[in-house]
Amino acid sequence: MMGSIMMDVLGLTLTEAEKVQLAKPSIGGVILFSRNFEDIHQVTALIKSMRLENQNLLICIDHEGGRVQRFKEGFTHLPAMAKLGEAYDQNPDLALEQAHSCGYVLAAELLAIDIDFSFAPVLDLDHGNSSVIGDRAFHSNPDAVVKLAGALITGMHEAGMKCVGKHFPGHGFVVADSHLDLPIDERPMEEIARDMSIFKDLTNHGLDAVMPAHVVYSEVDDKPAGFSSKWIKEILQAQLGFNGVVFSDDLSMQGAHFYKDIVKRVKVSLESGCDMVLICNHPELVEKVIDKEWTGSEKLQSMRGYLADEYKIALEIHQQAIQELL
Repeated sequence: MMGSIMMDVLGLTLTEAEKVQLAKPSIGGVILFSRNFEDIHQVTALIKSMRLENQNLLICIDHEGGRVQRFKEGFTHLPAMAKLGEAYDQNPDLALEQAHSCGYVLAAELLAIDIDFSFAPVLDLDHGNSSVIGDRAFHSNPDAVVKLAGALITGMHEAGMKCVGKHFPGHGFVVADSHLDLPIDERPMEEIARDMSIFKDLTNHGLDAVMPAHVVYSEVDDKPAGFSSKWIKEILQAQLGFNGVVFSDDLSMQGAHFYKDIVKRVKVSLESGCDMVLICNHPELVEKVIDKEWTGSEKLQSMRGYLADEYKIALEIHQQAIQELL
């Protein structure tokens, strides 16, 4: 069974210490950042070296488009999702085709270097409040987000990649950035339900995995969603019927400091319903949890990527469609 901790690595090649860590039973995934990328040749070699240490790894990245695209040189520049929202208001049918193309290109280019998946798409509503979400959101209208995200997901699936919708039940309303603070959304459930309807509508319609927000929805629970069995087990899984994979957001973010101790953070995340937890940019925190026995999840195997046959022909067509959007 795959380990339940996702770590990162420091540079362009693996250190000896990282090789030892990757082979540990608790490690099930690695997330890559811009610091791990020099060019396609180097990053392909880095990924290959990871697979040699642990064949049972999920390798992933935040590669949404716009300002959140970790690898640039040699990759198609993907627009921020808000661009698709603007296009949708002008010509919905064309925008859905372009969203489909963005999903295909995003997935195919990453799969070609043996990355399993990207943490995409962002399903947060654009309330005009959040600087950290901002143009990462498709639209302010839930119906438009469902259609655009659905088209993007279809493109990802066609290329051979699973998707991760974030940040459940919706991060777009709060002003605070959960990387730096613990945002509190004081709206009643009736208002949050509008944001959450996007996740509900995409459940059983292509949504493979979900990442909960490091946000406290104080009218529903006193814990951030990623530490809340009420949000994950009761609402997401029991009420909405979602039975896919749940990834925590990065447990080193300030929004995760609801629990001061990293061991407690991992424990509560997994007990609340997360299948895998992320610990990024703090190798000293990984060290504190790596040798403990954590419950694994069979679901994680479903997130492996595979590259569709004849992808290069389709890739060129979809790349042209994106050029028209930019």
